[in-house]
Amino acid sequence: MPPIPPITKWLLIINVAAFFIDDLLRMATGFSFVRWFALWPLAHGFLPWQVVTYAFLHGDIIHLLFNMFALWMFGGELERLWGDKRYMQFYGASVLAAAATQLIVVGITGSPFPTLGASGGVYGLLLGFGMLFPNRQIMLLIPPIPLKAKTYVLIFGALELWMGLRVSDGVAHFAHLGGMLGAFLMIRYWRGQAPFGRRRR
Repeated sequence: MPPIPPITKWLLIINVAAFFIDDLLRMATGFSFVRWFALWPLAHGFLPWQVVTYAFLHGDIIHLLFNMFALWMFGGELERLWGDKRYMQFYGASVLAAAATQLIVVGITGSPFPTLGASGGVYGLLLGFGMLFPNRQIMLLIPPIPLKAKTYVLIFGALELWMGLRVSDGVAHFAHLGGMLGAFLMIRYWRGQAPFGRRRR
């Protein structure tokens, strides 16, 4: 197993540390990071830095573990390919696009609830992995079936769209799709493909 590259390692450390520090503070003092650092709707407590900080908070240990597993699985591979600078740009684009999409959706629906979790960035990493390694065989935890990476991207993208339109489960499905959109556009930008201009280096 290759070593975890530095940016992915620090993302893992910060996410895990934030979860346990928040949990300890909430038990000891009643204070929670959610009030100030989760992504709140524009009409219900939004603050500018939340478009970044929400991606370092998680609601429970299962949410954290799934996201960190995917971050390690896809993020490490992409960071080794791109290097730290381009990898940070890519992950940041996914996180910001997920935040923007979620703010638009909750603005339309009138939801007063905050959004938190690295899932938007993680879904961006999944899409990037699928675009860069479309025929790589991977096996996620759920479902535990080996499939090509491009197939996983299509399945998860379709599921998120369907669940976002049909299921009220409190999960930010459109934020996940927003993360995938941000990742897709970033790769198109680097390649100089529509809707962008000439190839970027």
